[in-house]
Amino acid sequence: VQLQASGGGLVQAGGSLRLSCAASGSIFSINAMGWYRQAPGKQRELVAAITSGGNTNYADSVKGRFTISRDNAKNTVYLQMKSLKPEDTAVYYCNAYASTVVAGLSDYWGQGTQVTVSS
Repeated sequence: VQLQASGGGLVQAGGSLRLSCAASGSIFSINAMGWYRQAPGKQRELVAAITSGGNTNYADSVKGRFTISRDNAKNTVYLQMKSLKPEDTAVYYCNAYASTVVAGLSDYWGQGTQVTVSS
């Protein structure tokens, strides 16, 4: 499973960005997709996740500002980020918990996209 993320960039505090991540390959099913982030000197943390049924989970720090959504037909997950803060600055990684035609469920990661929020 390959994950291609896009949409990162530089934005001023209070601005918005939308991240996209498309999964491709010999996918049998995708149970959940999500976004993680890692700031310099910090551990990677969950930002938001969504199941195939549409159940969502958010980090407390982004609740009310970020919205995760998913297009199951396109194997694509989105992260709409609003009211961005400098502390949201990080590399954002797309994740999929998926199975392929030859392998069971496993975690897959995208290459990461930089989000920088200036004050």
